[in-house]
Amino acid sequence: MANTLLILAAGAGPTAFGMNVTFYVAAAMTLLLLFAFFGAKVHKIAASGLDGSIAEIRKQLDEARALRAEAEALRKEYADKIANAERDAAAMIEHARQEADALIAKAEEDTTIVIARREKMASEKIEAAERTAVAELRARAAGAAATAARGLIAQNHSAAADKVLVDKAIGSI
Repeated sequence: MANTLLILAAGAGPTAFGMNVTFYVAAAMTLLLLFAFFGAKVHKIAASGLDGSIAEIRKQLDEARALRAEAEALRKEYADKIANAERDAAAMIEHARQEADALIAKAEEDTTIVIARREKMASEKIEAAERTAVAELRARAAGAAATAARGLIAQNHSAAADKVLVDKAIGSI
């Protein structure tokens, strides 16, 4: 052990890659100072980059909120349009029903009038046919009566009897 202390006191100590402990301590301290100096700058650069990203994300979020508000307004507008269209459609259906009811009532009224008119025409035709039939029957009856009267006169009256009747008729005038 005494040998080891002697070697350490003389400055000859353990080495790695040809460098002694002092070199490694100095290198570590230099790296630590560099890291402290440039680490703060890197932190600021990283922070500014993150701040820029945060600002961009906030901007995108604001745009998304604006787009969402616009979409909501459009949705409300179209919902209102749909509601108005449904009200208009209901009004049109109601108007069409009223017109259909009016047309049905008018058709029923017109049908009643046409039926009454045709009934009147039919009854007038029946009455005309009855009058024609009665006139024909009277004419036939008169013809039959005239034929029967001729036959009776021819059987019951002679020329002499006719002369007496004619003279009577002339005398009464």
